[in-house]
Amino acid sequence: MQPNELTKGSAELLILSLLEAEARHGYQLSRLIEARSRGTIRFNVASLYPLLYRLESKGWVPGRWVEAAGERRRRFYRLPRRDGRPWRRTSGSGPTSSRRLAAS
Repeated sequence: MQPNELTKGSAELLILSLLEAEARHGYQLSRLIEARSRGTIRFNVASLYPLLYRLESKGWVPGRWVEAAGERRRRFYRLPRRDGRPWRRTSGSGPTSSRRLAAS
């Protein structure tokens, strides 16, 4: 399944759910989605990075550049913190496909 087959909201929720645990960079998110979906969902740069930029511009996932010795500079995204804790979902009671994918 390609990202354009996902609804816009589903792709955003999938990214947000994966950022609950820790800050991640775009390539890491792409590989994690592909691995956890057993190859069913694949994001390419043309769809993933515009989505991340859009989430960042909305203030939903602040990003910061990180440089490690001997590695390329990477932009890590995270969920904002509230009261010292990561932001959490508050709506919905049943598991969604994005929650199941993030938990697998």
